[in-house]
Amino acid sequence: MQLFYNENISSHDTLISFDKEESRHIVRVLRKNIGDTLIITNGKGSVFRSEIISVDQRSVQVKILEERTQPQPSYQLHMAVAPTKNIDRFEWFLEKATEIGISQITPIICERSERKVVKLERLRRIILNAAKQSLKYHLPRLNEPVMINDLMTEAKETSKYIAHCEETSRQSLFKSVSAGENAIVLIGPEGDFSVKEITMALEQGFIPVTLGESRLRTETAAVAACHTFALLNEK
Repeated sequence: MQLFYNENISSHDTLISFDKEESRHIVRVLRKNIGDTLIITNGKGSVFRSEIISVDQRSVQVKILEERTQPQPSYQLHMAVAPTKNIDRFEWFLEKATEIGISQITPIICERSERKVVKLERLRRIILNAAKQSLKYHLPRLNEPVMINDLMTEAKETSKYIAHCEETSRQSLFKSVSAGENAIVLIGPEGDFSVKEITMALEQGFIPVTLGESRLRTETAAVAACHTFALLNEK
């Protein structure tokens, strides 16, 4: 099944039009025509079955036939991850985390961060494409980058974890998580969190965790954390 995205579609709409880029894809790449069915999501849990009524490479128009709603996932996962020096690795994380299942992502700037600027527009396109490919009807939210100290003091999640590599007391993330949690997980840069950052996280109620015996890259650790939550919430 091919999934299409339109963030502005709502239950009140009977007709909608796709923008030029999506219309060209529908007509030239997918070879869709009048009468064909398209499945559309607004990224907020609503799924619409529609029929093409007008075909043009600049604007494809469809008629809404049916709407259904997919409930929110049983858990909410917020990944706060330091962007990697090689941005391709961070983009890979965003793609895989979206496929696995995630609620929101916040790029964090840490003491040892080697990358402090990211292009959010490009990253959001990667998330959108991954959501469409993996048939996700709830689009993950990508937040503006923030300083790690600010995020730690403002985190509102009921469960808070920090994964780090310091040889101090830590517990397995897999053994710490319960199904249905509203959680945030912090993943640091290539050089890991500083001792000062770890200490502050503990003072803010974050639980120090490990993702296993292997020393993982930032993006690998972040994907492993996402997968841990997904496995523990399987029905």
